[in-house]
Amino acid sequence: MGGNMKNMMKAAQKMQERMAKMQEELAEKTVEASVGGGMVKAVVTGAKVLTSIEIKPEAVDPDDVEMLQDLIVAAVNEAMRMADEMASSEMAKVTAGLKLPPGLF
Repeated sequence: MGGNMKNMMKAAQKMQERMAKMQEELAEKTVEASVGGGMVKAVVTGAKVLTSIEIKPEAVDPDDVEMLQDLIVAAVNEAMRMADEMASSEMAKVTAGLKLPPGLF
């Protein structure tokens, strides 16, 4: 039984190392979300860091600041959703389909 446990521990350590490497790689990958017909674009890393926001000049209407705010929120939320999806997809490759609790990575 001791040898089996040792093998399981080695496998778990190897998976942990692969997950750490994947997290580093995700931090370098980006996703881009565009809303409002391209009026606002948000870029987020796989580590869920907002790296840029682009706003087309025609989206800036001093009489309708609320619309611009809504577009920014929508773009960032969509980019974050896409980053989550990318991270889940990449981690599924590492964990080979193991069911891990949400928020583990």
